[in-house]
Amino acid sequence: MRKKLLIGNWKMNKTCAEAKAFALASSPIASLAKTHQIEIGVAPTFLSLRTVKENLPLSMIVASQNVHFEDKGAFTGEISIPMLKEIGITWSIIGHSERRTYDDETNEKCNKKVLKLLENEMTPLYCCGESLEIFEKGETKRFVRTQIEEGLKNIPLDKVDQLVVAYEPIWSIGTGKNASKEIAEDMCAFIRAVLKEMYGLKSEQVRILYGGSVKPENIKEYLSCPNVDGALVGGASLKIDSFAELVQNII
Repeated sequence: MRKKLLIGNWKMNKTCAEAKAFALASSPIASLAKTHQIEIGVAPTFLSLRTVKENLPLSMIVASQNVHFEDKGAFTGEISIPMLKEIGITWSIIGHSERRTYDDETNEKCNKKVLKLLENEMTPLYCCGESLEIFEKGETKRFVRTQIEEGLKNIPLDKVDQLVVAYEPIWSIGTGKNASKEIAEDMCAFIRAVLKEMYGLKSEQVRILYGGSVKPENIKEYLSCPNVDGALVGGASLKIDSFAELVQNII
């Protein structure tokens, strides 16, 4: 059975001091989640990764929001896998819609990052999802299929179970406009079907998350769907009380 997973993506929020305060206050949440077999974690900014890693309960995941596919080189502003591993970071978000939109994050570039992470025994959290224009044209599944087939190609079979996928319809991220639980379930089931075409029964071990204006009041509804294994949450993960409520409402 796939264990439920909740990851808070902090995006460009929280100073190091604010991130440390959150980490120090999270022990009761971590204990509650562990008791109920729920995995939880956060993705801070690069500047706060070490601070959060050193102060967060050991049971919680700390993920980077991005990583480069080269170990080193003339890539100004980038962070490498060896740099993350040095401070104990073993997860990274790849292909978030904001990076695809603002930083030219292509499926091909995402694939290089995913493969490099898996090669280093790290966990890629690969994001996919469509714009409002594509959704309204009824082309969501064609678009997302391409993201999955191109971004997750050539994964060795013995690494497939290390992968996590997040379906985030762009039209519902930070807009307050939620996809229905039926849309979330349909798309997560579709993504699993595409993965099954690519990797057979191994796809059953891949956790697929939903993201897009997930809040304490709607998270239980989403996670009650059989193919929604968890949530990638933005704004609702920034305050410790709200994050605690998210965990409580999964149970």
